Amino acid sequence: MIANFLDAYGINREIAALSIARLADAMGNSILVVIIPLYVVKLSTPSIPESLLVGLLISVYGFVFTILQPFTGAMSDRLDRRKAFILGGLIVMAVSTFSFNFATSFTHLIIIRTLQGLGVALTVPASLAVLAEGTSRQSRGGSMGFYTTLRMVGFAIGPLLGGYLQVRHGFQSAFLAGTALLIVGAVLVQFWVHDRPARTEKVIRYRILDRRLLGDGIVYLGIAMFLMASAFSMMAALENEFNLRLQQTALGFGIAFSALTVSRLIFQLPFGRVSDLIGRRPIIIAGLIALAPATALLGYVTSTLQLTGARAFQGLATAAIAAPAFALAGDISIRGGEGQQMSILAMGFGLGIAAGPIIAGSLAVIRFELPFLVGALLCLVGAWIVYGHVPEPNNSSDEG
Repeated sequence: MIANFLDAYGINREIAALSIARLADAMGNSILVVIIPLYVVKLSTPSIPESLLVGLLISVYGFVFTILQPFTGAMSDRLDRRKAFILGGLIVMAVSTFSFNFATSFTHLIIIRTLQGLGVALTVPASLAVLAEGTSRQSRGGSMGFYTTLRMVGFAIGPLLGGYLQVRHGFQSAFLAGTALLIVGAVLVQFWVHDRPARTEKVIRYRILDRRLLGDGIVYLGIAMFLMASAFSMMAALENEFNLRLQQTALGFGIAFSALTVSRLIFQLPFGRVSDLIGRRPIIIAGLIALAPATALLGYVTSTLQLTGARAFQGLATAAIAAPAFALAGDISIRGGEGQQMSILAMGFGLGIAAGPIIAGSLAVIRFELPFLVGALLCLVGAWIVYGHVPEPNNSSDEG
C-alpha cells in the first residue's frame, strides 16, 4: 500500500528515505522554537528588551546559514558528494544542540546558534540537490511536496515536544531530546541515502554565485521565498508577548505555533502534485496573496484558539508556495549547478527566517500589530514579483 502511494505521487525510494531522515532532524531542530525565548529570559541582560534579544538570537542562525549556503552548495556541486554534506551538517547540529546544556551567557547562545547555522548550511543545499537530481519534471512537485510534508511533520511535533519537556522536566531534557533526534536523522541518512553514480558526461564547473546560474527567475523565486518566510517567522520573536496578552503557557504557544506546520503537512503534498498537473506559478501567486490576510490576523487575535486558527491559515498559504517553488527551481536548474541554484531559494527562505524576528522584535516596540501588517504587505509584494518576473517552463521536457 505504501509503495503504491509513493508510486502514485512519483516518489522514488531514495527521496522517501531522505524525507524520513529529514523528519527526524526537523523534530530535533524545532524543539528549540519554544525553548530559546524562555532560555533567553533566563540569561537575559535587563537593559535590553527581551523581544529584541530573542529576535537577534533567532536571526543569527538564519543569517549564518543564508550566507554560507552558496559556498556549501557550490562545494557539493564540485565534489559531487551530497551525502557527506548532509551527514556533516546533521552532526554539527547535534553537537551544537547538546552544547546548550553548558551555556551560561547570551554570548554562548550566539556562538551555539552560529554553529547550528553552519550545520543547516551544510545539509539543506545538498538535500535539495538530491531532490532535483533524483526526480523528473512530471513528478518533481509531488516529490518536493512529500519531502516538505515530512519535514513539516517534524516541525509540527517539535514545538509541542519542546513545550511539554520544558514544562514537565526543564530545559536540559529538551536539549537532550533535540540532540538525540538529530543523531537519529544522521543514522537514517547513513543507511538509506546514497550518492548518485559519478557523472560520465562532461559537466560545466560553475563558480560560486556564477551569473550563469542566476537567470530564468531563480533569483526572483528566492526573493519570494524571503518575503514568505519573513512574514510567517515574525511570531517566533514575540512568544513572551503573546503569552502575556493571551494568558497562555509555553505549551499553549507551542500548540499555536505548530498549527502552521500541521496545516502545511496536510496541504503540502496535494499542492505539490497539483503543480505537476497545472503549473507551478499560479499556485505560488495564490499562496502569497492568501498569506497576506493570514499574517495580518496574528496582530489582532484575542485567544489561543484564534492564534491557532490564524497560524493554520498561514500554513495553508505557505503550503501553496513552498513545494511548487522548490519544484519550479528544480525544473529550471542547470546540470552541474543544482546545489548552487537550489541554495538560492534556501538562502531566501533562511534570510526571511532571520529577518522576520528582527522586524517583529523592532516594530512590536512601537505597536504590537505593526510587524504583522508589514508582513502582510511583504506577501503582496512577493505575489507581484512572481507574477511579473518568474516564467512557467515548458512541461514537454523531462530532465532531472
